[in-house]
Amino acid sequence: MIAVKRLAENSPVPAGKTFEAEVTNLMALKHRNVVELVSFCHEAQKKVVQHNGRYVIVDVIESCLCYKYLPKGSLDKHLYADTTSMNWNTRFKIINGICHGLHFLHKELDGPLVHMNLVPSSIWLDDNWVPKIADFGLSRLFGQEQTRMYTVNVKGYNGYMAPEYLYRGEISTMSDIYSLGMLILEITTGEKNCGYSEDRSARNFVTND
Repeated sequence: MIAVKRLAENSPVPAGKTFEAEVTNLMALKHRNVVELVSFCHEAQKKVVQHNGRYVIVDVIESCLCYKYLPKGSLDKHLYADTTSMNWNTRFKIINGICHGLHFLHKELDGPLVHMNLVPSSIWLDDNWVPKIADFGLSRLFGQEQTRMYTVNVKGYNGYMAPEYLYRGEISTMSDIYSLGMLILEITTGEKNCGYSEDRSARNFVTND
């Protein structure tokens, strides 16, 4: 069985760029704690749309990613809904697995791969609660000697973005470490990081916990 991720036409990142980044980065990744990409589809289809009062035919890119199916779904489905299903040993196992997966991405490739979207919905779980890091659409692959890069196009979930990325557009492996810290707080406490627009780096969440 496989799980199919269909990239939306109105994705926050242009579908072509999201698809190219995710496929390029995932095809080379083989690790127990990283989701396995099985196959993909990327093709243009004709579609009739209305534009300025007229119907026109346009090319619409259909992009699908096929992953190995993971029965338990994503971490967020278990983290807040039912606290009894995840005892401390299970929570520790998930944290440990995410850390191993992140170490692989940052330290064991030719150059660091910064995930940029480490949130509960991007952690998938197999039958044995082994976590798999998924959703690499925003990820950035660094060169061997490169330690940071900058962008003016800041994207991500409120509550998980590191302050230096959020306010200066600075990207480094520390961006993922900040998100990891937020994940660990949620996994250990069972409390949800809501990340409001006025507190996008979730400092209040950290202070309260």
